[in-house]
Amino acid sequence: MGAIVGGIILFVLGAISRFALEFDLPGVDSTMLGTILMVAGAVLFIVGLLLSLRSRKTVVNTQSSPGHTASERRDPPPTV
Repeated sequence: MGAIVGGIILFVLGAISRFALEFDLPGVDSTMLGTILMVAGAVLFIVGLLLSLRSRKTVVNTQSSPGHTASERRDPPPTV
C-alpha cells in the first residue's frame, strides 16, 4: 500500500513541478525534473499494484477421495 501512495505523491509533485512551477537552479530544468518525477511515480504506482495483486492469490487443492480433487481460491483477509 505504501508504494501505491508513494507513486501517487511522486506523480503529483512531478505534475506540479512540470506544469505549475518555474524556478531557476543552476543545472536543473524544472520541466525535466517534473517529467522524471511523474515517470518515477507512475512506475512506483504500477509496481505497488502488481505486488498488491500478486499477494492476494492463493489456490488450495484438496483431495477427498482417490481420483476426485477440488480446487478453491482463498483470499487472505484484508489488513488494516
